[in-house]
Amino acid sequence: MKALEQLARPNIWRLKPYSCARNEYSGRSATTFLDANENPYNAPYNRYPDPLQAELKAAVAKVKGVPAENIFIGNGSDEAIDLAYRCFTRPGADNVVAIAPTYGMYKVCADINDVEYRAVNLDEGFRLNAEKTLSACDENTKLLWLCSPNNPTGNSLDRSEVETILDLFDGIVIIDEAYSDFSKAKTFRHDIAKRPNLIVLNTMSKAWGCAALRLGMAFADKAIVGLFNKVKYPYNINLLTQQLALKALQDPFQVDKWVKTILLERERMADAFGLLPICNKVYPSEANFLLVEMADANAVYDYLIGKGIVVRNRSSVTLCGNCLRITIGSKSENNELLSALRQYGG
Repeated sequence: MKALEQLARPNIWRLKPYSCARNEYSGRSATTFLDANENPYNAPYNRYPDPLQAELKAAVAKVKGVPAENIFIGNGSDEAIDLAYRCFTRPGADNVVAIAPTYGMYKVCADINDVEYRAVNLDEGFRLNAEKTLSACDENTKLLWLCSPNNPTGNSLDRSEVETILDLFDGIVIIDEAYSDFSKAKTFRHDIAKRPNLIVLNTMSKAWGCAALRLGMAFADKAIVGLFNKVKYPYNINLLTQQLALKALQDPFQVDKWVKTILLERERMADAFGLLPICNKVYPSEANFLLVEMADANAVYDYLIGKGIVVRNRSSVTLCGNCLRITIGSKSENNELLSALRQYGG
């Protein structure tokens, strides 16, 4: 890869970040804090939270098997996505490459940051072709976005194709593994020590059942984590989120139980959808959802809305014509959906 100094925006590389009170004193021995203009009443919510989330990162490190110094904690994965643009891409000058279809926030953040977004279509089986993807890159391509398991398709990208991209692309490769807990594929976060151009995203919104907390993670070389920490807002993760995330991380076995249940329901639902006359195809999934091609997705979507059942209509997404993306819910929710679909008259 190019040197990080070459990849980072010059103003970001030179940036002297804002130093908040808790950055300047982060020790635990003091008893009287008169440095941050905090209200002395209403403890503990009167105090600013740890800006670098040391205790939370230690817990994440234990669960995820990544050193704390290689972890960035964000307000959802979306904060890390936006920070990648702000740290590495020059508005109006640089570009990024991504697969299509994929998670829509990569393009939204590109548009917000005035960065050209180059989408490279997957093949009809939603498979990644490294050579085709790399051919879309040029000297101004700073980021390459991959999502595995991919959203909205549900499939994991071929590891050898991903590794080819990691070997040959001289910019930053970002692999979004939001759904990796539902997949048997080997995670890429354990490769960051040998791949300084790799950022791996993860979240507590999916398998961990904590979407309301808005807590995402980026695993990367400590130099990249340092850049993210320079640019992020000083107290980006509030105290309540840190406390509740710590509590959730204490019980990973509960998450394992949820995942096993969801996987069983995913198999059951895939089989059931395949028997529906209105269903043309059920795509293989390694996520907590299924992409299902219907004979008339718009009509089925409207029908389900009328029944009070909300799924995601992905018909307008590249390569996803007439497709609904259906999250695997509880057994009772899934049964309610199946009952409605079996009664659908077209």
